[in-house]
Amino acid sequence: MQGTKNLTEGPIKKQLFNLALPIMGTSFIQMAYSITDMAWVGRLGSEAVAAVGAVGILTWMTSSISYLNKVGSEVSVAQSIGAQEAEEARNFASHNLTIALIISICWGLLLFALAHPVIGFFKLDAAISAHAVSYLRIISTAFPFVLLSAACTGIYNAAGLSKIPFYVSGSGLIMNMILDPLFIFGFGMGTNGAACATWLSEATVLAIFIYYLKKRYKLFGGFSFFVRLKSRYSKRIFQLGLPVAMLNSLFAVINLMMARTASTYGGHIGLMTLTAGGQIEALAWNTSQGFSTALSTFVAQNYAARKKERVLGAYHTTLKMTAILGVFCTLLFVFFGSELFSLIVPEKAAYEAGGIFLRIDGYSMIFMMLEITMQGLFYGTGRTVPPAIISITFNSLRIPMAIGLTAMGLGITGVWWAISISSMLKGIVLFAWFRILQKKIL
Repeated sequence: MQGTKNLTEGPIKKQLFNLALPIMGTSFIQMAYSITDMAWVGRLGSEAVAAVGAVGILTWMTSSISYLNKVGSEVSVAQSIGAQEAEEARNFASHNLTIALIISICWGLLLFALAHPVIGFFKLDAAISAHAVSYLRIISTAFPFVLLSAACTGIYNAAGLSKIPFYVSGSGLIMNMILDPLFIFGFGMGTNGAACATWLSEATVLAIFIYYLKKRYKLFGGFSFFVRLKSRYSKRIFQLGLPVAMLNSLFAVINLMMARTASTYGGHIGLMTLTAGGQIEALAWNTSQGFSTALSTFVAQNYAARKKERVLGAYHTTLKMTAILGVFCTLLFVFFGSELFSLIVPEKAAYEAGGIFLRIDGYSMIFMMLEITMQGLFYGTGRTVPPAIISITFNSLRIPMAIGLTAMGLGITGVWWAISISSMLKGIVLFAWFRILQKKIL
């Protein structure tokens, strides 16, 4: 099929790594936007980080919503390619982009209009809240860029061309790294400067994607960006992507509640620790997500082509690689948590609190990697519901668990232990679910 890579033939490990490494880089880059903002804003102090962090939870929710069309593209388009149905691939690509545009406009307008009550939920000091509201209103107007870029990334991943999103996203990150200090300190815009830098970078990324799709790589012989929606394609996209989007959105909502709890027990330092620490954790999560996404794409093509032995081979390879990454992250977080956190916020009280968070969170890393691997396998077979059920169940338990542990005298560390324990349980239970269904699936 024009412009795509056939993943149903050839060496499994080589294909998987060639697909995974650029996706890992892309995922890392996407998280690096937030990390870069926080690192520069951290030079303004912990209060500024708390303001950006509060909005960061809402942008996390936006990224979660984008999974509807990212996963929708990766699975629907990849399965169409595996089945050698070029027209279906074109239709799914167009529908994913159209749905992404509609959702992003509605979501951006909602947060722009409700910025004050949304930020008020965190019960921050008036000065911190004012910065957060202004930051949110700027960022919310960039949401169409974010969701459309995610859909484009999914289309390229499905086609086996994962290097392109890596290069495109990398260009945006470099731009953001240059603009952040210029806008924050050079123009004296503070936290608003970080928002403007991110806005321009996200807009540039989408512009490059559009150029590539229209001029450089005419995938599947070319397709329309926006079309009148047809129920058959829309239904399939929502069937594939909605459980993942709901799962990640619920995760963001739960993190919103956890942020409120952290703010209650630890003030702005508690909120700062949760949000900045979560960003550091997300570097590990999103890097390993590269292997999961590669596995999903590889499995989707080979599962549709009925080559189940290649599916199992890719699964075992991915499991080994994510296990190595999990062990590395555990050692890094447990033994060098404070040093790592100080790179983001050099304030002593901040990085000491952050070190405690990372040490507790570090114990769950290997289990988190297990969960991510199983997600990729389930997604590739078109079964997006089991990971959603597991994640919704155990993420929801974080809130009562945090309340219970803090009531037992653990204070703010009770919130961190609730996060770590729930991550352990998700990995264990999802792996067990696959083992029960393995014969039926494969």
